[in-house]
Amino acid sequence: MHEVDTLIIGAGVLGLACAARLGKPDTLILEAEGLIGSHTSSRNSEVIHAGLYYPPGSLKAELCLEGRERLYAWCNQHGVAHRRIGKLLVAVQESEIGKLEALAGNAEACGVTDLQQIDQPRLHELEPALRGVRALLSPSTGIIDSHAHLQSLLAVAESRGAQLVLHSRVERLQRDGDTWIASGHSAGEAFSLRAQRVVNAGGPFAQGLASTIEGLPLPPLHLCQGRYFSYSGRSPFSRLIYPMPEANTAGLGIHATLDLAGQLRFGPDVRWLETLDYQVDDKLRAPFAAAIARYFPALDATRLQPGYAGVRAKLSGPGEPAADFLIQTPADHRLPGLVNLFGIESPGLTASLAIAERVARAL
Repeated sequence: MHEVDTLIIGAGVLGLACAARLGKPDTLILEAEGLIGSHTSSRNSEVIHAGLYYPPGSLKAELCLEGRERLYAWCNQHGVAHRRIGKLLVAVQESEIGKLEALAGNAEACGVTDLQQIDQPRLHELEPALRGVRALLSPSTGIIDSHAHLQSLLAVAESRGAQLVLHSRVERLQRDGDTWIASGHSAGEAFSLRAQRVVNAGGPFAQGLASTIEGLPLPPLHLCQGRYFSYSGRSPFSRLIYPMPEANTAGLGIHATLDLAGQLRFGPDVRWLETLDYQVDDKLRAPFAAAIARYFPALDATRLQPGYAGVRAKLSGPGEPAADFLIQTPADHRLPGLVNLFGIESPGLTASLAIAERVARAL
């Protein structure tokens, strides 16, 4: 039976960040798909979040701030394309100013100290196409080439001796004395291997794999789809535009983001799923257009085109308060050498390097 020091399950941004941080020459990364980052890591807004929305004291708040600074430093060190483009959080009408002020207070409680108050004349000056009565400018918010970032993490991990094997799905984990036995299929062939340490970074598949471990406490899994529409032609905005978060939903509202090429896209919406689904129906154009037109009245709905969808692996369901990240370590489950990463949704990309640091300490 093949033996490794560290087995990392999942080659998304979390698994690759852990592989790069752990830096062990005898590390094996197993990925079920044929490409790295095939699920959550490549199906998101590619935003480097400032850390405005999360409950003060939560892991999301703490790791977003730490991860943000680590991520900007990583991008500079490894030549990953990114830009501190800034984000405007907009009160479209007077009745939303209270929400905006509450958001500013929450951000300050989380340690975000650089928000700028923007009045209506200044807002019109910054973004003439935008409708709003007041806004907050977040200069620490940025955008990143997520695919280049994944490649940079893999390159560092491999330079330190890690090995990536694609088309390899781990289907079962068992404790065997002081080690772990992982079994599954790789390119159609059954395999088993022994590892001293295991990081379960399976994203939406993490709970399914963890359910094969006897006696392990499992959190719930709720799949939440977010769909995006692209906007053809030149963007009317030079910054990210976020309306006030929607009440009683899992989303922040259909916001406007830009990629590094200047392509404008709108999303995500919120749709609860039973199984993974990455389809985007053109019939969504009308409800998307209605939501966007609130803050972008000159919207040309014919320029909206179905883009892509992502699925968030959440620990809270419809109507429930948003759950925090769960980094389940031996201190939690009393199983040496195992870390499970559950519910790492947004701001998981931003927080990934900080999460990898926590995993390294736990192991």
